[in-house]
Amino acid sequence: MSIKDNIKSNPGLKKFIHWMLIPTGEARPRLWVKWFVNPFVHKRGSGSNIKFRTRVDVLPFNKFDLGKKSTIESFSTINNGVGDVIIGDNTLIGMSNVIIGPVNIGNNVIFAQNIVASGLNHEYTDVNIPICQQKILIAPIVIEDDCWIAANSVITSGVTIGKHSVVAGGSVVTKSIPPYSVAAGNPAKVIKQYDFTKQEWVRV
Repeated sequence: MSIKDNIKSNPGLKKFIHWMLIPTGEARPRLWVKWFVNPFVHKRGSGSNIKFRTRVDVLPFNKFDLGKKSTIESFSTINNGVGDVIIGDNTLIGMSNVIIGPVNIGNNVIFAQNIVASGLNHEYTDVNIPICQQKILIAPIVIEDDCWIAANSVITSGVTIGKHSVVAGGSVVTKSIPPYSVAAGNPAKVIKQYDFTKQEWVRV
């Protein structure tokens, strides 16, 4: 059994290790984790750039990979506390984005401003227990290569956005979007798809 499995199987040890990594009631890792652990655990591609005012709440027990020549702009938050955050090459994460894993973003993707992509959800079904004390639900988000997610969009857990698709500004994506599509609205619906026979975008 690995060290990780041993920790997971021992609730007391797991709680202590978690406290060592993160102060109680917070999401941000302790400074010693940020300075002395994360740089040796997580992967940063050559030419990648995380702006100074970005909040990077990443922990060593889940992945955080940033691809080559990719940028995370100021005032964004990246959190891998409950799942991996993987960002491909030549991808832009614009200002004031919130990305909570598990999220896998491909290559050549544009995230504009004020986007929330969260692979985390909260259970709420038991009305006798506060929502904050109910279990966390996790379903990965996948953004395939060459997509553009416009400003103020929300991507909910479990959604896949197919290759070379566009999500219009202010959309709330609750269901997967096929490749080569344009989706808009709340909830987002496909309004255009690329027709390879006609070689043009066609309304649906």
